[in-house]
Amino acid sequence: MFWLDDFIKQLPMLPLQQLEDNFELTQFSDWPNAAGLNLLKKYIPDPLTDIPEFVCQSELVATDKYYEQIIYEQGVIPTRPSGWHDLFNGLIWLQFPKTKRLLNELHIVDINQYGVSPRTLRRNNLTHFDECGVVITYQASAANRELIVALKSHQWQQVFVGNRQKWGLELNSFMFGHANLEMLLNPFIGLTGKWLAVEVDEEFQTLPYQSQLLEVDTKLNSLIKEQHIFCEKKPLSPLPLLGIPEVWDANLAPSFYENTDYFRPKPQSSSINAQAPQITM
Repeated sequence: MFWLDDFIKQLPMLPLQQLEDNFELTQFSDWPNAAGLNLLKKYIPDPLTDIPEFVCQSELVATDKYYEQIIYEQGVIPTRPSGWHDLFNGLIWLQFPKTKRLLNELHIVDINQYGVSPRTLRRNNLTHFDECGVVITYQASAANRELIVALKSHQWQQVFVGNRQKWGLELNSFMFGHANLEMLLNPFIGLTGKWLAVEVDEEFQTLPYQSQLLEVDTKLNSLIKEQHIFCEKKPLSPLPLLGIPEVWDANLAPSFYENTDYFRPKPQSSSINAQAPQITM
């Protein structure tokens, strides 16, 4: 079995198309692993950004240090070979290096203050976003801000059907969670991520993809740093990944969103007035 078979099979999915367009994974005859990820640094949005070296985990000296401590103290990213989880994690580092480094630093702040175990509320939230996060960008306007609130309120039909024409233009999705990417290789109804929103201007959609990544990374970094969102209880809202336009062909049919086991209404106990975390230009 060719190492890319699962990836190629799901290339019609927008997040995987974006990875292929950006990194040309099909150029590799075998798993890129740590060495390949280091070669792919030439594709990072800002060539001046310092990204830790990817190192095969088996080459590291055995230690009782936690994963995040190794990254912070040794300046390397332990990478297990021949597996999608760590490969996708590396590709997220290459697309959102500022935010990934910030998440690492926040882990270290809490580890130094509270110890490795048990994890703090903030570290649980950081890990959740690191694994399952999605960034939704929306063009600045009152109507689009209302759609972000509607998304937080689980108004799936309004966001995905009634305003479908805005997706890919005024609304865009960027996969941040590497576990999301891994699960998209074998998609299933029920696959759900957690999202944050970032406001952009009308020029955003005209930018090359690399420039969009750079802007999203910069704004996301600022949102996390300035609003301290991961110190809150449940700062993230659920997002049925297969409902995002261009992710799953079945969602072209409006009836796809009628599955209330997947597109669940917001629990009555949740506040429908809470604003989604967002940042403006």
